Amino acid sequence: MTGSGRSLLHRLRHVLGDVVALVYLAVCAVLTVWAVVVSVYDSSGESMAGVIPLLATAPVSLVLLVLPDHAAMLVLAIALGAVVNAAVIGWCSRALRRGSGPGPKP
Repeated sequence: MTGSGRSLLHRLRHVLGDVVALVYLAVCAVLTVWAVVVSVYDSSGESMAGVIPLLATAPVSLVLLVLPDHAAMLVLAIALGAVVNAAVIGWCSRALRRGSGPGPKP
């Protein structure tokens, strides 16, 4: 349990349930599917389509590129990067909507 009485899983579900975070996850999923389709149908083997979802989920996905060289590891890096970024985006979105009232007086 955390300090506020909620488990980490409950907090993560709460943050990832934000509309902005869900839209980001959907965009990352579409980019990943697009990259896989383009790479599969590219007969030259020189497709750079995988770079787009990798950059969309940076910086976490770039750190995870040190995983063993395999297509599944690239998808894992993109998926983990998307979830971490979506959690941050959801947290920021909720904090901005909640606000703290008027700012301090100068």
